[in-house]
Amino acid sequence: MNTNQLEKLRSSKILVTGAAGFIGSNLCETLIEAGSKVVALDNFATGHKKNLSKIIDHPNFNFIEGDIRSLNDCHDACKGVDYVLHQAALGSVPRSINDPITSNEVNVTGFLNMLVASRDAGIKRFIYAASSSTYGDSKALPKVEEKIGKPLSPYAITKFVNELYADNFKKTYDLDTIGLRYFNVFGRKQDPNGAYAAVIPKFVMQFMKHESPVVNGDGSFSRDFTYIDNVIQMNLKAILADNQEALNTVYNTAYGERTTLNELTALLKEYLSEYDKDIADVHIKFGPERKGDVPHSLASVDKAKKLLDYDPEYNIKSGLKEAVRWYWNNL
Repeated sequence: MNTNQLEKLRSSKILVTGAAGFIGSNLCETLIEAGSKVVALDNFATGHKKNLSKIIDHPNFNFIEGDIRSLNDCHDACKGVDYVLHQAALGSVPRSINDPITSNEVNVTGFLNMLVASRDAGIKRFIYAASSSTYGDSKALPKVEEKIGKPLSPYAITKFVNELYADNFKKTYDLDTIGLRYFNVFGRKQDPNGAYAAVIPKFVMQFMKHESPVVNGDGSFSRDFTYIDNVIQMNLKAILADNQEALNTVYNTAYGERTTLNELTALLKEYLSEYDKDIADVHIKFGPERKGDVPHSLASVDKAKKLLDYDPEYNIKSGLKEAVRWYWNNL
């Protein structure tokens, strides 16, 4: 970042919703390090207080325990804020299939509350976590932002509705927005516990316990696994973007390579075996495919490179090495 960009961050007050979660807490730490004033909102439904332990007492950090389903909480959090990084959501395709109502309340009603509160507070820019699940049944690879299919899960529907609302709030209320379609983000602080844990931290924890992870399907499904520092970079680029062409659209947030689940488990075993050689002998189990799963996911990041100057630093191998080191030292 150049001097002007750093000064923009230092002079800005930024709200991060879902701040105690995996992505939100990493964003908060980065912004505090950059000198920003940070307001954090979370209800601890899926986030953890420990994720904010490094910055909770920082003079530039203000934590609000609240729920995006409450419009009053959203209004309180948005007071005096310049930019919103909206990360709060109920993730997981299986969770949304098991409980579509709660997913809709958080991801749609909560999102709308945040848009309304941002509009009322005169927020400069509303940047939000969109999702690669929006591509749905589209078989085209790589995924290009302007070509999507029909959603395959209630979760995917909620994230598509977010994009529709964001577009409408620009046209109706002139609220500038940027949507970041996250592709399978992984890295430090991602929770390995719970029924809806993401695949990488879940498998890491199982390998460390010498337990056999279960791959859904035959392992041929592929994903564009994206390390957390690439995602942080995209959020910062979205704040710093100063050309009108870059605003009021959506961007793939990914590395731009795909890895099969079989390749993923092989890499995890290789990197974890450097810490415990017995992990190399742990067997992989295979189970049924999950409902609502997209078979293959691969992002084109050309649009982000062109309009946001995005330059992802970590591929799957370098990102996994960092993540494995963190888990080994912190689990």
